[in-house]
Amino acid sequence: MHVVYELLYCIVLNHALWGLRPWWWHACNVCLHAACCALVARACVTVARLQRPFAALAALLFAVHPVHTEAVAGVVGRADVLACIFFLSSLLVYHRPTSGKKGVWLSVFLGALSMLAKETGITILVLNIAIDFYRCWPFVKRSITAWKIEKKCTGLSVRTFKVLVSLALLVCLRLALLQGTWPSFSPQDNPAAFHPSFFVRLMTFCYLAAFNWWLLLCPWTLSHDWQMGSVPLITSGWDPRNFLTCAAFGALLLLCYRCIADIETHRHTPAVIGVLLLVVPFVPASNLLVTVGFVIAERVLYIPSVGSVIITAYGVQLMWCSKPGTKVFLVVGLAVLGGSGIARTCRRNIEWKDRATLLRSDLVSLPQNAKLHYNFANFLRETEQQDHAIKHYKEALRLWPTYSSAHNNLGTLVSGVENAEHHFLQAIKFNKHHVNAHYNLGKLYKKSGRTNKAIKMLEKCVMLRPQFVQAHVELLTMIPELEKRKVLSKLVQLEPNNWEYYVLYGNWLREKGIIRIALKYYLEAMRLTFKTRNIESLIRGDLISYRSAALMLRRQGQKSRTLQLLTRWHTWRRGWPSTAAAHMYLRDWRLKIELEGRVQIYSKAVNPIKSTKCFDHTQLVIEVGSVNQGNQIRQEPPLFENSKDNTFKKSVKENLSSGKTNSAACNIKTCKIKKRGPSLTSQIKTIHNKSEIGHKGKRCSMHRKEKNSQGNNMIPKFKAPLSEHILIKTF
Repeated sequence: MHVVYELLYCIVLNHALWGLRPWWWHACNVCLHAACCALVARACVTVARLQRPFAALAALLFAVHPVHTEAVAGVVGRADVLACIFFLSSLLVYHRPTSGKKGVWLSVFLGALSMLAKETGITILVLNIAIDFYRCWPFVKRSITAWKIEKKCTGLSVRTFKVLVSLALLVCLRLALLQGTWPSFSPQDNPAAFHPSFFVRLMTFCYLAAFNWWLLLCPWTLSHDWQMGSVPLITSGWDPRNFLTCAAFGALLLLCYRCIADIETHRHTPAVIGVLLLVVPFVPASNLLVTVGFVIAERVLYIPSVGSVIITAYGVQLMWCSKPGTKVFLVVGLAVLGGSGIARTCRRNIEWKDRATLLRSDLVSLPQNAKLHYNFANFLRETEQQDHAIKHYKEALRLWPTYSSAHNNLGTLVSGVENAEHHFLQAIKFNKHHVNAHYNLGKLYKKSGRTNKAIKMLEKCVMLRPQFVQAHVELLTMIPELEKRKVLSKLVQLEPNNWEYYVLYGNWLREKGIIRIALKYYLEAMRLTFKTRNIESLIRGDLISYRSAALMLRRQGQKSRTLQLLTRWHTWRRGWPSTAAAHMYLRDWRLKIELEGRVQIYSKAVNPIKSTKCFDHTQLVIEVGSVNQGNQIRQEPPLFENSKDNTFKKSVKENLSSGKTNSAACNIKTCKIKKRGPSLTSQIKTIHNKSEIGHKGKRCSMHRKEKNSQGNNMIPKFKAPLSEHILIKTF
């Protein structure tokens, strides 16, 4: 959750200014760390009451501390740095000399911001009350002994009430953001928290607190991940690590005794402030009050390290003032301490250069960490080093046999169906809610032909995670046709911006004959692809969706709707922002659609021969010259200019009187005339009639033979009914 809150402060601004360039992100983290160092120096002077040179020393030690590398070098660690900034700002506002009512509420507001950046930031409210109580203790004691409440005590009670009420409200707000429950963790995250024995948990947690303090004093062994076997559990009271725990808590008790003894005289204020800053911010991460999802995390030591450096600087101040002869040794020791901190920090930053370097260096420090082996194996698998990846997966399983994720990933690499199935089943055995193991096992069953088992595993995967899109896609290829509609609807619902699922749904609806809804999904797919047309893609989704819709409409014989769809596709493809331009384009295509019927009529007038046989003139005269209306024959005006051929007319009348209108078909050889129809890409072009430009009309070869045989019996010329003809130019 703290990553979400971090976006509210700095990440959005960082991304808006410089995008995703890593250099600026690291530079921003370094600037925030420098601001923390300045606030540490200010807090050491005003709150801890250190002398200015030693306050600067504390800030310098804080700046070069190697344990801060994870918080500063990693972008995720910015939450801890921001929490520290608001933490120290709240501390300075609350304890400034001129602080009044507004100062208290401003301090609470800054504490709330610190909590939103990191949960441990809420401890600043408790710390402010503790320091305020420490400073006002003489007045509190005098009021108790004299049975008279002084003005200082009244102000302390009012401030305490305000802070405690604010603390309760902030805790309720934090729980509300978590929906009323604490975060849940697994044994892999924090093995000690799930041990059944109370004494084992207590000894282990106490040792972990002492070990964290040791990291502040001697940050030599560092790692970005301390889970899964990095720190073995303390199961016996004779474990040697218990002596380190006793030594650490003994030193802490001595410091606490010094603080209690100084509560009236205020002679060692820096020591008191340092102990409070060391202990109070670390308590939520110690596992003593609530269970956290880590064993050791270096980034959570960012705020407690302020108390550690204050105690160190105050010790140097005491020795510098009380024993002047030791100044040379102090200078040399501080130079060695600062130089070693700088060297270790530089080396640690080099290790944080990239993922591979970090994992290799941490494996050298913690070879018994199963999670480091698992993460390194994942890196090797991504870089196509399969053999080395299998080796580290097996090492992770040797260190942690119940590591379900390692079983699952190893199953994807091993050869043989039986070996892969064994590892997938082991992953499901140790973690019944492992979604990826169910999915991979379902794909394995599908590949080996066990369809029923594959469907069962994929349905289990969908039940565990309804938003798992890939499982729905795999199910779509195996379930019956009647059940596919439900899966397709779920895919469209899960990813409404994925055009491929709309095309799949449209194809299914087209096969079922639901044309109208199928066209709707095709059009939506086209709209989505044009919405993301600026993104480079190897697949033209708009062309695929348009082709599917056009083929469907063409099979239905809806040519006008096909042209309309083509118009819409052209309009979307060109991406015209102007409505007028799109309107003109649509009107142009609408005009072509309206002229389609007329074009066909005019093309018949130019080329009336639609069959592969020629008809004689008798058929032509019968077809257009007269109309048989019942028993009467109505003569139409002749189509010929020259009607001197009486023998021809006589033969026509005989044919009409005998009723043999269909027997006049001539036995003429077939003419090889190719029929040419209009296409969608045709253009309209007007040309003059061939009779007007001196060209003779085409006649079949049989007519030419009759002409030669008859001599002067010429066939009359046709009278042109039109001056111009509209032809279709085909490409």
